Amino acid sequence: MSESQQEKIVRVASGQGFWGDWLEAPRRQVEGGPVDYLMLDYLAEVTMSILQKQRERDPRMGYARDFVGAMESVFPAVAERGVKVIANAGGVNPTACAEAILEAASRSGVRGKIRIGVVTGDDILDRLDTLLAAGHELKNMDTGEPLANIRDRVLSANAYIGSTPIVEALQQGANVVVTGRSTDTALTMAPLRHEFGWAEDDWNALAAGIVAGHILECGAQSSGGNCLHDWRNIPDLANVGYPIAEARADGSFVITKHPGTGGRVSVPSVTEQLVYEMGDPHAYITPDVVADFTSIRVAADGENRVRVHGITGGPPTPFLKVSIAYRAGYKAVGSLVYSWPDAMEKAQLADRVLRERLDNLGLKFDQVLSEFVGATSTHGALAGDGREAPEVQYRIGVRGSDRAAVERFTREIAPLVLNGPPSVTGFAGGRPKVEEIVAYWPALLDKRAVSTAVSIVE
Repeated sequence: MSESQQEKIVRVASGQGFWGDWLEAPRRQVEGGPVDYLMLDYLAEVTMSILQKQRERDPRMGYARDFVGAMESVFPAVAERGVKVIANAGGVNPTACAEAILEAASRSGVRGKIRIGVVTGDDILDRLDTLLAAGHELKNMDTGEPLANIRDRVLSANAYIGSTPIVEALQQGANVVVTGRSTDTALTMAPLRHEFGWAEDDWNALAAGIVAGHILECGAQSSGGNCLHDWRNIPDLANVGYPIAEARADGSFVITKHPGTGGRVSVPSVTEQLVYEMGDPHAYITPDVVADFTSIRVAADGENRVRVHGITGGPPTPFLKVSIAYRAGYKAVGSLVYSWPDAMEKAQLADRVLRERLDNLGLKFDQVLSEFVGATSTHGALAGDGREAPEVQYRIGVRGSDRAAVERFTREIAPLVLNGPPSVTGFAGGRPKVEEIVAYWPALLDKRAVSTAVSIVE
């Protein structure tokens, strides 16, 4: 490795942690100081099913539409300063997402300066029957059930792809890369692989890229947002700075944020993010590498700077995780708020009355769940009996396959305002709405059954 490569620093900035994150963050990241890449993470497991339902209604949809506004806000940085954007905003329709970005680029007058790499291949919905016929059972990782049991109710099916196709897009000159269901960590690891030329079997370097991606993937959660440590004294959260990874070729990196922004980058804030969704600390599994989180070394490196180093990893497994969403009946949730005195007793009586009325109507549900928010819902039995609570939100939900039964349930809550216990202070949200339940089915699939492709549009 040359001396210049050893000294090279690549700055990857996090600008979104989920679909619905702060709209101002992408612009603030590219305008607040020097960055080379902007990473935008939009997808959660449930997001894919939401996007699939949108595409069913309109074939031009199926992507995170917030991404269009985010790109409009960063076009000057991309077109004039060379900042590159990596995002999984493509959802279940990366091609339509890229087309929307090009239309926005035309409106902004930068069309000729935007070159989009579109990564496809993660969506296996149309291939499910072929895969099942070939012996891929796609068993539920939690229950062991074969996918055939619910095949007729599947809404979406996407394999988590790794960083390789994103690297390919960057190598082909893309300055914006749009993917479907890539891993969250790949959005950060890919630009580091591309810039430093890490080999596909340089397990320690790849593991470092994964750890950097894991720290950045949830936006401001590693720079003071949602941080438990000393939370009362985290400065200026209204102006919170999102995290940036300053990475080197040896796999070490510093997590920081732009000067003059709020929040705090500290060893506790970074550590809290590291243990988020960690699973087995010895084996954080991704399509590219298995990272050993017990090897991570974290140390303060100045104000709002945390150095992360020493990371080791090993070869990946021969499987990809597949996120499958399927229809699982209907649900409705309603609530009433009861006030002091004896708020908990009133809410409990309301629960008994409502359940008895549902039984008298002969309504059958797969599940009826009652919670007493403000008293026992968060900590359960550890909170005691909740009798000292000055106010309690009684929340009840039902789920079942009979939509008509769920619909009738929604009409039984409001009458309690006048014919139930006293002191209802708020009928939250009006009559509950019946919603279709979209359930999650995690599975594993042989990597050889999934092929990705990269196309360039401009």
